[in-house]
Amino acid sequence: MEGFFKKGLFFKRSGSKAARDGQNPAKRPFSKTFDIFQKTLSLNNQALEAIAMLGDVLSGDYIFDQHFIEVKSRELAETVYQLIGSLNTLSPKFQGLYEVFQRINDEIEQELSGRLVIPKSDYVMPYSAASRDFQDVVGAKNANLAEVANALGFKTPPGFVATTRAFGAFMDHNDLWEKTESLTKAWKTGEISLEDASEKIQSMILDAKVPKEVRKEIQQAVGKLEREQGYKNLYFAVRSSAGGEDGEHSFAGLHLSVLNTPPEELLDAYKRVIASLYSGAVMEYRKDKGFLESEAVMAVGCLVMVDAQASGVVYTMDPMNPDSGKMVISSARGLGASVVSGDVSGDRHLVSRTAPFAIEKVQTEPQEKLLSPKPNGGVDFTPVEENLLGKQALSREQLQTLAEAALQIERHFKRPLDIEYAFDKEGEMYILQARPLKLQTECILLARDLPALLSDYKIIFKDQGTVAQRGVGAGRVFLATQRDEDLDDFPSGAILVARHTSPRFAKIIRKAGAILTDVGSPTGHLATIAREFRVPAIVGSQVATSLLKQGQEITVDAEANIIYDGIVKELETYNLCEEHIEESHEYRLLRRILKKVAPLNLVDPHSRSFSPQGARTFHDITRFVHEKAVEELINLQNVHRHDPDTVSGKLKIPVPLDLVLIDIGHGLAPRENKRVITMDDIQSLPMKSFINGLTKPGAWSTAPANVDFSSFMSSLTRTFASGLSSPDMVGQNLAVISDNYANISLRLGYHFNMIDSYIGDNQNSNYAYFRFMGGVTDATRRSRRARFLAELLSIGDFRVEIRGDLVVARLKKLPSAVMQGKLYFLGVLVAYARQLDVQMTSDSHVSMYVDMFRNLMQSNAA
Repeated sequence: MEGFFKKGLFFKRSGSKAARDGQNPAKRPFSKTFDIFQKTLSLNNQALEAIAMLGDVLSGDYIFDQHFIEVKSRELAETVYQLIGSLNTLSPKFQGLYEVFQRINDEIEQELSGRLVIPKSDYVMPYSAASRDFQDVVGAKNANLAEVANALGFKTPPGFVATTRAFGAFMDHNDLWEKTESLTKAWKTGEISLEDASEKIQSMILDAKVPKEVRKEIQQAVGKLEREQGYKNLYFAVRSSAGGEDGEHSFAGLHLSVLNTPPEELLDAYKRVIASLYSGAVMEYRKDKGFLESEAVMAVGCLVMVDAQASGVVYTMDPMNPDSGKMVISSARGLGASVVSGDVSGDRHLVSRTAPFAIEKVQTEPQEKLLSPKPNGGVDFTPVEENLLGKQALSREQLQTLAEAALQIERHFKRPLDIEYAFDKEGEMYILQARPLKLQTECILLARDLPALLSDYKIIFKDQGTVAQRGVGAGRVFLATQRDEDLDDFPSGAILVARHTSPRFAKIIRKAGAILTDVGSPTGHLATIAREFRVPAIVGSQVATSLLKQGQEITVDAEANIIYDGIVKELETYNLCEEHIEESHEYRLLRRILKKVAPLNLVDPHSRSFSPQGARTFHDITRFVHEKAVEELINLQNVHRHDPDTVSGKLKIPVPLDLVLIDIGHGLAPRENKRVITMDDIQSLPMKSFINGLTKPGAWSTAPANVDFSSFMSSLTRTFASGLSSPDMVGQNLAVISDNYANISLRLGYHFNMIDSYIGDNQNSNYAYFRFMGGVTDATRRSRRARFLAELLSIGDFRVEIRGDLVVARLKKLPSAVMQGKLYFLGVLVAYARQLDVQMTSDSHVSMYVDMFRNLMQSNAA
C-alpha cells in the first residue's frame, strides 16, 4: 500500500526516495548523509515530545476534548511517518516499518472514529500469562487479579480468561453487533422501553452459539487445568470482566457471576455472563457514565472455586473516614459473595494501617447461615455449625496477615483498594479481586494539617531536577548498577535511584514506588514509561545517587519536588486520598490511544525481537529508528565519500599522532593556513573535548614500550578483523567532524579505536559510541587491557560489552556539558591505554592501573 487517507491526512512514501530510486547511500557524500541523520534526530525528538505531552495531559489536571485528541494523535502519526521515511532515506533497509506504522495508525483511527477495537490475541489466556498490560485483552478485573499473582506473588485461584477477542468472535458468529446496536438505539430514542431492549438482546445472546474455535480453546484450557490440579470435575467461578469494570468505574454487582459451575455447564455460564452486559441496570449505568456502546465488551474469567472456610472484603482505607489511619475488614464464614451482596452481615474490623496492625474495633453480627457450594454445581445457604455460632470468622493472625497483604497490594496499585479474599479449609489465603476504592469523603483534616506535619521531617534535597510524573512514593532506596541481572532482585515498592534514565528499567518500573535519576530528560524513554504506569519520577536531580544510600528509607514527593528522609505516612495517606479523575469518554479514549503510542517493548537492541516486526507502538518505532540511525551513520562512515571542496587538513597537537580532519560543516573555525589545523581551530564539541583529553599531560606516555619475545611473536601473527574499517583506511587516522558531530578512527600501533559522537542542545539526540580492539601482545594481556577499559567505562556510566579484546561502549541522552565531559574522558582513556597491554603482565595490574587512571583524572593538570 503506497499511501493511506485518514481524516484529511495523506501520506506517501516520499521519505524513502532513496529506496525507490535505488540510490546507494554509500555513494552519497557523507555531508549529505549527515544532514539526513540530523533530520532523523530532529523528527525523533519531535515524536518523543509529542508522546510525553499526551502522557502529561492524561496524568495531569488538564481539560481536553475529542478534537484535541484527534489533532494531537494525527500530528504525532505524521511525525512518526516522516521519521520512518528519514531513516529509509539514510538507508533503505527498514521498509517493514511502514507496515507496522500502518497497523498502529489504523487502530488509532478506529478509536478516533468511535468504532470498537478488539486487540488480537488468543481466544483464551491463562491468568499466569496476563498482567495490567493486558486490560484490553482480559478486562480490568482480570488484569488486576493477574497482576496481584504474577507481579506480587500472592495466591489467586488458578484459571483462564475467555478474552475480548473471544467475545468479538461470538458476536460476529451470531451477527449480533447490528442487532444489539439497533435495539440500543431504539431504546435511547424512546422507541422501545429499556426493559424490552434488554430482554430482546439478552434472549438473542442466550440463544446464540459459541463459535467452534472459541469452544475448543475453552475446553482445552479446562483439560489443562484438570491435569495441573491433578483431578477432574473442577468447578469454576465464571466472572465478568467488562470494558471499564473495576477500572475507574466499578459496575459493582451489576454484571453476573456464576459460582460453582461444572465444566459441562461452562459455555452456558459464559453466555449468561455476556448477556449481563445488556441487563437494564448495566445499560442504564453505561448511559449515565458516558460510555459509548462500542465500549461494551466482555472478557470472562473462569477461576477454580476456592473451598472457602471464610471470606470477605478489605477496604484498605476507611471510605467514610480516610483520615483515620484505619482499614476496614469484613468477613464471614463460607463464600464471600454473601458478604459482597449484603445477604450476610458477618464481622467488621477496624484495623490499623501501621504494623503490627492492631485490631482497634470489632463489630460482630451473629451469623446463622453461610453460602457454600452444592455438590453438583451452584451455591446455596446452609446453617452454620452450632459450635461456631457467635465466633469470629477470622483469627487475629489471619486479620494481620490480610492487612499486611492488602497494604502491599495498595502500594503496588498506588491507590486505595477494595479487595476480595478467601481463606480455604487449610488456612491458605487467596486474593479474589482488587479494584479501586471510591472514598466517600476527602482527607480534609489531613489536608489542613499537612504543612505543619511535614515540617517535622528532614528534607534530604528539594527542587533538584524535573518532575516527569507527579505523585508520592515511599520505600527503601535501590541503587541501580550497570548490571542488568541486579534488577532481578528489585523489591516491590522500592525507590529506583540511578545515575541515568534507561529503557532497561522498563522491566521493573511497575514494581517501583518512585524513580530518581541524576541525569535524564522528561521526554526520554524512561519518563514516558513512568507516565504510562503512573510511577512518581524526578529526573536530572544531579545529586540522587550521591546523597542517597542503598536501603535507606525515603519519601519522594513528586508533587512538590522534595525528597524526605524516612517514610512520611501523612504524605502517603494524603496522596492516596486525592480524588482520581472521574473518567469521561475523552479520558478513556486518550488512555486507549496512549496504549498504542506510549508503551516501550523494544528495550534491548541485542534481542532478536528488536526489529520492525517486534514494534507494537509509536514509542517502539522511535526507539528502533534512533538506534538504527546511529548504527547506519557509523557503518556508512566506514565507506564514506566526501565532497571535493570539504575542508580537511592535518591536526597539529602536542602528542605524536598523525590525524587528518575532514570538516563536513562548521567543525573548524575559518583560518589562513588550511593545510595545518591547530587545537584552537576546532569548533566541533565532541572533537574538541576528545582532543583535550587525548593531550592531557600525563595521559600519553612517550616512553618506548618494552615488548618481550612472546609479545613480539604474537604481533607477527596478528591481523585486523575485517570489520574494523575498510581496507583503504587501515593505517590512517581520520576524524570526520561538524559542529556537533565527530567520527574518529585511530589506529595506534596494533590496536584500533573508533569513537562516534553527537552533542547538541537537545539531550535526547546526544550519544557517544566507543569501540576498541587489538594489541601487540598475547590474548591474555590483551584481555587484561580490555577488562581495564571496561571497568573504567562502566565507572564513567557507559554501557559496556566485552568479548575477548573487543570492547564496545555506549552512552546517550545526557546534557551537552555532561557529554563533553564524557568525550574528554574517552580522550584521556585512549591516550592512557595505548601501550598498557604490554605492561599488564599480571591480573593484579588491572586494578592497579584503574586506580592510577582515576588519580590522573582527578589531577589538576589540564
